[in-house]
Amino acid sequence: MFENKERTDIGTLGEFGLIDHLTKNIELRNPSTNKGAGDDAAVLDFSGKKMLVSTDLLLEGIHFDLAYTPLRHLGYKAVQVNLSDIYAMNGTATQITVSLGLSSKFPLEAIEELYEGILIACKKYNIDLVGGDTSSSKQGLVISVTSIGYADVEEICYRNTAGEGDLICVSGDLGAAYIGLQLLEREKRIFLENPNIQPDLEGKDYIVERQLKPEARKDIIEILRDLGVKPTSMIDVSDGLSSEVIHICTQSEKGCNLYEDKIPIDPMTYETARDFNLDPTICALSGGEDYELLFTIKQSDYEKIKFSPDISVIGHITEKSAGMNIVSKSGNVHPLKAQGWNSFKKD
Repeated sequence: MFENKERTDIGTLGEFGLIDHLTKNIELRNPSTNKGAGDDAAVLDFSGKKMLVSTDLLLEGIHFDLAYTPLRHLGYKAVQVNLSDIYAMNGTATQITVSLGLSSKFPLEAIEELYEGILIACKKYNIDLVGGDTSSSKQGLVISVTSIGYADVEEICYRNTAGEGDLICVSGDLGAAYIGLQLLEREKRIFLENPNIQPDLEGKDYIVERQLKPEARKDIIEILRDLGVKPTSMIDVSDGLSSEVIHICTQSEKGCNLYEDKIPIDPMTYETARDFNLDPTICALSGGEDYELLFTIKQSDYEKIKFSPDISVIGHITEKSAGMNIVSKSGNVHPLKAQGWNSFKKD
């Protein structure tokens, strides 16, 4: 939770005063933004492009725990979660809106820290913050971000257009965010049992950062464009690899063969999963929050991507009747099951 000797009650500013205070230093970076924050609505002009819009909601106690999540990191992550959806459509993200529900426990300084993370993400990814809303909340912190972008109609990638024989590819590595979460939860439990024991995260920077400060894969979209490769379908990995593969196969009315030994897992993720007595492959398949891009390409494009160090070919699309399967390292074939994170599951 936010700790600071300075504490300015948000009520002293009022809703509009708070909005003015948080948005006064916003810089506009995109020519498609004709009018940003400060009026009844933003004015955007994409000059004949197709507009892409996506919204995500983050709730305290459901999607994040302020016991170990710095507010600056949370603001940054809230933006990344949304930009990832635009990149998953093979689009260019250009604007966001941010709406906040705030309980009385948050002073102005805490919200400034949250906004600092939001603005750092905007600057890094060349995004304009063009509006939003604030409200009081009795349920803790609520963050709603809407991302806006564009793409040429022929460049947009959907989930339902994978073809039989297409190669299944994924960016980066998987399972790190989930293992980072397990590590943070363990240290929280230890601290609650004995507040004199400091968290021990030494040498685990990578997996902790993958949980607290993920990066949307704008770079992969740019790499594919430079290579002249348009994915036949695409989705971002937010709920676990297996869930996302099943989404593509179900909507494309196809099957798949996924190969366990091809799934990219970082050594730190692998070793830490074993320390927790967890199967690293299961963490990659079901963990979620990696925000990597999962996509399919035509076999004829393999030569273009095979030397890209950040893209792994992990399987191929089959006819629907063959089913959705994962082939284990020992060669056994198992049905692929979606066991990804579910925000509506009961405790």
